[in-house]
Amino acid sequence: MRRRQLLGAPLALAGGATLSDPALAQAAGGTLRVAMTLADLPTVTGQPTQGQEGSRFMGITLYDPLVAWDLSDAGRAAGLRPALATEWLVDAADKRVWTFRLRPGVRFHDGAAFDADAVTWNLAKLLDREAPHYDRLQAAQAALYAGGIASWRKIDAMTVSITTKAPDAVFPYQLPNIFLSSPARWEASGRSWDNFAANPSGTGPFRLDRLVPRQRAEMVRNAEYWDAARMARSDRLVLLPVPDGNARVAALLSGQVDWIEAPPPDAAAQLRRAGMRMVTNTYPHIWPWQLSFVGDSPFKDLRVRQAANLAVDRDALVGMLEGLAVPAKGMVTPGHPWFGTPRFDLRHDKAEARRLLGEAGFSPRNPVRARIVIAPSGSGQMQPLPMNEAIQQDLREVGIDVDFEVLEWETLRGRRRSGADSPENAGRHGINNSWGFWDPEIGLIGPAVLSQRTSGFNWGLYDDPEADRLGIEARNAFVPGEQDAILARLHARLVDQAMWLWAVHDLNPRALSPRVRGFTQAQSWYQDLAPVAVPG
Repeated sequence: MRRRQLLGAPLALAGGATLSDPALAQAAGGTLRVAMTLADLPTVTGQPTQGQEGSRFMGITLYDPLVAWDLSDAGRAAGLRPALATEWLVDAADKRVWTFRLRPGVRFHDGAAFDADAVTWNLAKLLDREAPHYDRLQAAQAALYAGGIASWRKIDAMTVSITTKAPDAVFPYQLPNIFLSSPARWEASGRSWDNFAANPSGTGPFRLDRLVPRQRAEMVRNAEYWDAARMARSDRLVLLPVPDGNARVAALLSGQVDWIEAPPPDAAAQLRRAGMRMVTNTYPHIWPWQLSFVGDSPFKDLRVRQAANLAVDRDALVGMLEGLAVPAKGMVTPGHPWFGTPRFDLRHDKAEARRLLGEAGFSPRNPVRARIVIAPSGSGQMQPLPMNEAIQQDLREVGIDVDFEVLEWETLRGRRRSGADSPENAGRHGINNSWGFWDPEIGLIGPAVLSQRTSGFNWGLYDDPEADRLGIEARNAFVPGEQDAILARLHARLVDQAMWLWAVHDLNPRALSPRVRGFTQAQSWYQDLAPVAVPG
């Protein structure tokens, strides 16, 4: 099977999406200052901490994967493109075996050549606990994506073979999240990842110049970057962790930064009046509660799960977010090739919610009691505190009494990776972790399949033989159209079973200074900062 673009049909372009002007994109220079939603800077050794926002700002800036997302077009859903691998093929006789042809002429920031030895070394740092350079922290960050790999080997200087644990047609989707560090720099750093972090080396369009923990990271253009189309156009990129939304707005209005992530919806009008550009686009992302199916969780009862979904006033949430989101009808958006034809409609119907709860033995006088783990901010979490409080009130009105355990974002992510059956999650019945459906494994298969559980995906240990069967069938469907049809049936099943509480799909808002040039807001969680410049 030849290399192919694996993503389905594109989503519609949101009216606020900004396409880059080719003439402006050629403007180079200046310093781009970005205020992230994070409370701390992501790690810089290769596999960033801080979730997908960490990968967006510290992954694809300093590093490259074998296979990357194509972020060049705002008008279609991001698909896969060659990066450090020029092509990939699955073996016709054994569909667990993938062969990757590597890109010649690429060098790490330290000048060392990129080759097959570098690829196998990087896989070992994540998967081989006996390797001297195995890094537990990076392994934890990559577990979601590398967990399906069984083995790997060098075929020749520029060819690598990777074998998955089972036939897996969606394996290429995992590779954009596996970043490659320089083995030579690790050796030169005294074989210490702590020392490596002081002077990291990848192959990406930027190099790290300076990092002050919890304050700022400064990068400079990599003038030797291998991909002329992604050559950085800013002289310098500065990343600032600013978890408070109002503080981000103030920083943009005062000229301290040029770009802010997730502006608070109630600040949108003020930002526009000040001449800032509000940029949005549809993209594959959902804001849910992932529900527990273990221990004393009340959500083991289908009626309780359906009632919770019917209680939520999603239109009110969209209004609270000033239209920067759309109501969810499931994990994926209606019109997506994986949506299917679910019978259960995620509408706002409190009378039906009360009926279902009564049938299950609950009422406002005898409520369901549940504890949900949330974070006050974080990657893709939008406005989690007011959103969760609104849902809490909706649920209380039908007979579901929820309280919250509030954790820092990275701590919450650790709780999610450990699963609902871990001791630290005992007595917790859900976790509010925004989720992407840009690939089948993350979006549908991993959360649904228990028999071949992917670490961190099926947090609640959802166990449904029909969903399990469809998920495994999708992993074995190497023809895209056939895979889409299976995924559509799987999604319909998950909605009918109310696997999670799905709230809204956000529109990935960010606010930019009018000085920012060359940005294309892709239909993706990732965004490419390399073409962006802020001319003086």
